[in-house]
Amino acid sequence: MSKLGKLLLYAAIAFGAIAAGVIFKTQQMNVQLSGAVKQAGGEAFFAASLPDIEGNLQSFSQWRGNVLLVNFWATWCMPCREEIPELIEAQDKFREQGLVLVGIAIDQKEKVEAFSKEFAINYPVVVGDVEAFSLAEAMGNTQGALPYTVIINRDGEIVDAHLGRIHLDKVEKRLKSLL
Repeated sequence: MSKLGKLLLYAAIAFGAIAAGVIFKTQQMNVQLSGAVKQAGGEAFFAASLPDIEGNLQSFSQWRGNVLLVNFWATWCMPCREEIPELIEAQDKFREQGLVLVGIAIDQKEKVEAFSKEFAINYPVVVGDVEAFSLAEAMGNTQGALPYTVIINRDGEIVDAHLGRIHLDKVEKRLKSLL
């Protein structure tokens, strides 16, 4: 095989590996958390406070006792943007049964505010930067990737964690069992 042929073959293999990595990263992946992380992550969540898009500090302890779907996202994250309509649907569908969806945007406040209005987000959205990343890590997101979603039961323990875009049909059964 010629040098050019080998180079093209290597380039094709590298491109394939990169494409597979991107596809893998954007798919929903269940994250396995230890019991200690599930408990400590829930406590870290309820101990935290971040400002909402209007600048009012929101203490997460206000949602203790509810079933929570907590979604870490950003306006620049395409999988995050794709899942927002399903999260809006989930809040509409399960609000009366006690679900509270909380969006934690890791982004600039102005961008999050505009995005929230454009998509008519119907659940609380708070904005953070380093402290939001630290909270996501405490809740099991050791890779620091977005989107990252956790489900917290009424006892304050993380029962599910998903890295990558979620699909409502895949988390709906879990939510129903907790509600």
